[in-house]
Amino acid sequence: MKQSKDKGRLCFVIPPSVFLLDERVFMTLGILRVAAVVEENGYPLDMLDLSGVQNYVDVMLDYLKAHDTTTFCLTATTPQMPAVSAIANVIRGQRPDARLILGGPHVTLVNAAYKQELKNGKPKRAHHAYAKLLSLFDTLVAGDGEEAIFEALQPEAPQLVDADRPESQLFLTSRRLAELPMPARHLVDVDSYRYYIEGERALSLIAQLGCPFACGFCGGRKSPSLRRIRMRSHENVLAEIHQLYTDYGVTAFMLYDDELNVNRGMVELMHGLSDLQDRLGVEFRLRGFIKSELFNDEQALAMHRAGFRWILTGFESGSPRILRNINKKASREDNTRCVEIARRHGLKVKALMSLGHPGESAETAADTHDWLLEVKPDDFDVTIITTYPGTPYYDDAEPHAELPNVWTYTFQGDRLHAYEVDYTQVADYYKGDPDGGYRAYVFTDFLSSENLVQLRDQVEAGVRAKLNIPFNPSRPAQQYEHSMGQHHLPSNILRTTT
Repeated sequence: MKQSKDKGRLCFVIPPSVFLLDERVFMTLGILRVAAVVEENGYPLDMLDLSGVQNYVDVMLDYLKAHDTTTFCLTATTPQMPAVSAIANVIRGQRPDARLILGGPHVTLVNAAYKQELKNGKPKRAHHAYAKLLSLFDTLVAGDGEEAIFEALQPEAPQLVDADRPESQLFLTSRRLAELPMPARHLVDVDSYRYYIEGERALSLIAQLGCPFACGFCGGRKSPSLRRIRMRSHENVLAEIHQLYTDYGVTAFMLYDDELNVNRGMVELMHGLSDLQDRLGVEFRLRGFIKSELFNDEQALAMHRAGFRWILTGFESGSPRILRNINKKASREDNTRCVEIARRHGLKVKALMSLGHPGESAETAADTHDWLLEVKPDDFDVTIITTYPGTPYYDDAEPHAELPNVWTYTFQGDRLHAYEVDYTQVADYYKGDPDGGYRAYVFTDFLSSENLVQLRDQVEAGVRAKLNIPFNPSRPAQQYEHSMGQHHLPSNILRTTT
């Protein structure tokens, strides 16, 4: 048990993701795992789940009026930061003495970029981003939060609890990862999250942490907690799936690992999944991510037998030039072979594509368009790259020689330019409305930001029309019924422990 002088009630906050078409698809497992550890150690807590709540500020105000909680623990991806900043400001305005703790991917990425600038002796924009976070929150938690949260909760906690260091006792090992309690899904309204695989209602889980590759657009390439692989035992993963089947009656599962097949024991895990279904007398349906150049027939056969019917792969581009520039380590031929293997074994493929990399042009975008028509994936999406803190595109960029507030990343002579973005205020770079709602904050030597949006829309619409793939449906955010003097929050928003 962790020791603390004060085990007063905590409020954990899952922020909204207003940039998504449907927010109540996958629950935020990271904060639920931290909450499970805190709950296990005797802390009473409230969980405010603001996913899909349009007027989330009203919810926060009503919570503050009805509860005297003074410690708030929030998580945030980078696109969630505008909403998280608004929530922090509401708490500060209503309860100036409150303690605000922020963890999650955005803090981890900014901290990694900040530390690289310190190491290089060149303060750049990560210094400003880091200072902005310190102005909003009392304590930042970078990296693994499951052990670090207890340092952050101490009365004399530092401004930064850095668990993103492998030498730290706060950095999770594979053994410790397997020892942690399962995510505290009972603290959210599980039934309000609706996701289906082949018509079967599904829940998500994470079997392993970290991706070892060094793609230029990807966050956390300098962050050990996001780069280093930590594996749960197969028995531990199967136990969680069994628990989800028993507790919630679901028979479909989305494995949200970065790349399932970086695990050399993945085929063994698939056999374990097959054996579990045989013992239970059920059939599962599963979905997950794989790395294309590592994919083979043995993996595909085992995945299909285990119940996988979909794989998702970040092919990113159909252009050999772009694949080189993003350091993908997979060729166009590798990607085509991956789709062919999947199809041989009855696995559907969702191709994850992106535009706006160094050297992107009308010709490279056409290569992506043509490759999609050639391999005919079962589904796909096309996004525009954002230079997130913690990506090489951000960390290794330099100020543009002529344009103010523009940063330039260069790879083998090809350049990517990015406008300065205050990520605590702006999130409209993230995906968008299928009918046209993207905004690009990047441009190349060949394409303006406006050109990139036009090309993205053309590729998306053109390929979907020719392959007869419909756009993914959206579900509008719910409106919390807020009225003066009524502060009882519904159970799909607030859950509490005793």
